[in-house]
Amino acid sequence: MKNVKYKFLLVLFIIAFLGSFALSIAKETNIAFCDISGEDTGCSAVYNSTYGQIFGIQNYHIGVVVFFILSVLSAYQIKFSTENRRGIIHLGTIISAFVALYFLYLQKFVLQSYCEYCLVVDISILLALAVVIWKWKE
Repeated sequence: MKNVKYKFLLVLFIIAFLGSFALSIAKETNIAFCDISGEDTGCSAVYNSTYGQIFGIQNYHIGVVVFFILSVLSAYQIKFSTENRRGIIHLGTIISAFVALYFLYLQKFVLQSYCEYCLVVDISILLALAVVIWKWKE
């Protein structure tokens, strides 16, 4: 099957996009849908922490943009394969995976609190890295 790699990546990037978008909606509308206990735990504790933004921009907003771009690039790669686009997708996936590992470290060891939607995003990106490595030549 042709372009199976990019079809998998497209699905994983869409999952990451939706997770980031859900966090964005939750924060901007003050709906704490992933804080089941009603306390400032889980998602709220993570995205309200000092690590919840970079240069004044919320991490989930960056995620929405990055994963949208990676989704579009993957969709185009399925239809119109180019070596440059392949390289951009690989680089974006590798950088995103390092960021995901850092965020997982922060949740586990620094914040000692887990955001379910963040975990979905991070795991999706780590799976995308596995696909990129496994099918590097394609």
